[in-house]
Amino acid sequence: MVDVVSDGERRAAEPCAAAPTANPLKIHPLAAESLGVRSMATYVEAGATGILIDPGATLAPQRYGLPPSQEEWDALKRANDRISAYATRARYVFVSHYHEDHFRSDPATYAGRVVLVKDPRRMVSGAQARRAEALWKALDGPARVQAADGVAIVTQDFELHVSPPLPHGGEGTPLGYVVALTIVDHHEHQRFVFASDVQGPLSAVAAAWLINARPTTLYLSGPPSYVEREVGTGAIDRAIDNLRRVLDATGCRVIMDHHALRDPRFSTRFQKLWETGRVVTAAAHLGLTAQPLEARRDRLWAGVRKPPVRVSPGSRATMARETRKSAKGGATE
Repeated sequence: MVDVVSDGERRAAEPCAAAPTANPLKIHPLAAESLGVRSMATYVEAGATGILIDPGATLAPQRYGLPPSQEEWDALKRANDRISAYATRARYVFVSHYHEDHFRSDPATYAGRVVLVKDPRRMVSGAQARRAEALWKALDGPARVQAADGVAIVTQDFELHVSPPLPHGGEGTPLGYVVALTIVDHHEHQRFVFASDVQGPLSAVAAAWLINARPTTLYLSGPPSYVEREVGTGAIDRAIDNLRRVLDATGCRVIMDHHALRDPRFSTRFQKLWETGRVVTAAAHLGLTAQPLEARRDRLWAGVRKPPVRVSPGSRATMARETRKSAKGGATE
């Protein structure tokens, strides 16, 4: 048996994982901005156990006043096909928060699995609260759903630990809070931390938590420099410095993607991080060349003979076919 513990109160039973294995912790980014879509969907193999993380993918309804290009729609289809395929292999599904590029509403993704989801009663409001309510209702029955905040799952081979809520960006952000996941592989002495939308981290609190988590590999959203005019150059520089502090304190390797790769200047804006040799994009982690299609949308449309009708700020873009939902665009998710 394994123990499931949350904030020292809840305890539940889970069948034990498979017998000990020498296989190392395997980290498979399934979708990301460097792979052409808005996402941080990831599949992790801890021994014989699969963990699907933040299984959502979307496109920005508008960028440079333009709708998604055909290349982006094609990338979204490929991303959702990968997420669906890996969902069938997962035993656990983890959702860090309720922005639509981080989860699906389709119960089939979660059916028959242990689902750890951001607690909808704790530091969740507005549109995220409405999405949370809808998701929990949809999964009541098909899956075993548990509020993730502060949970720990311990088996012979690995441990899962979920953080308390961390700011989605800087302290006092109106964008809400996320929870981070730590996966500890006992046999390989690896600690993988998935920190979702901490955006750099912009928050000194989030940076301190990451240092305390002692990752060997860290995957997080990079600073949102594509909206640097709104958030300020000082904030982006502090986020870069915060990540350098995490690197220096832990010696970890970092996969940095998501918001950072929406900036067409990402290769130069984050030179201080790339030059460490320990920070890579999700694409580079897979041995691929980055394809940040959203950041290149203006150039992608420039090559099309018939230009699109420019979209208004209130327009909406259809998400993945599997979800039959739509998502608001903008700089927040």
